Amino acid sequence: MKKLIVLGLLGVIGWMPYRAAAQVSISLNIGSQPLWGPVGYDYVDNYYLPDIECYYNVPRRQFIYLDNSRWIYSSSLPSRYRGYDLYNGYKVVVNSRDPYRNFDRDRISYSRYRNVRSQQVIRYSRDSRYYVVKGHPHGGSYGRDRDDRGNGNWRGRDRDDDRGHGRDRDDDRGHGRGDRDHGRGGDRDHGRGHGRGRD
Repeated sequence: MKKLIVLGLLGVIGWMPYRAAAQVSISLNIGSQPLWGPVGYDYVDNYYLPDIECYYNVPRRQFIYLDNSRWIYSSSLPSRYRGYDLYNGYKVVVNSRDPYRNFDRDRISYSRYRNVRSQQVIRYSRDSRYYVVKGHPHGGSYGRDRDDRGNGNWRGRDRDDDRGHGRDRDDDRGHGRGDRDHGRGGDRDHGRGHGRGRD
């Protein structure tokens, strides 16, 4: 009888690491999503961008777009999309290995999301799940995020060059919430300190 109890305990203990590994992989995908990605998703393979009819692969951090009847994988958008703002455009989550295989269907199904600008993005979310995303203003990596510039092809500059988030630099420009209040102290905790002293 003791052997059965011991074997049962070993079985339960042996099963626990597999469960923890699954939880870690979900968390890693949240951290892999770009700042301009939509909130509300724990896991994302691809985004479909109906305004410009292309995809973004989250694990590879690459755009997938049609060019002369060929699907191109690239870390930046082509020049024809120079003015496209990833933060304002609508993104549809598409969890499939090769999303472009369903392009004709996606193009028709998601055409109603063209010019829709009401989707909340990770950068402005106050949900603590997204604080792990590199460059999130409330997360651990304040400041410039050279890997994710928002527009994919601006040679190191996004729409506001992240001015106002420079806490890791020594120029003391780290005020507010970036382009939402332009460093004017619009953050609701502005001026209240960090809770390290006594009243």
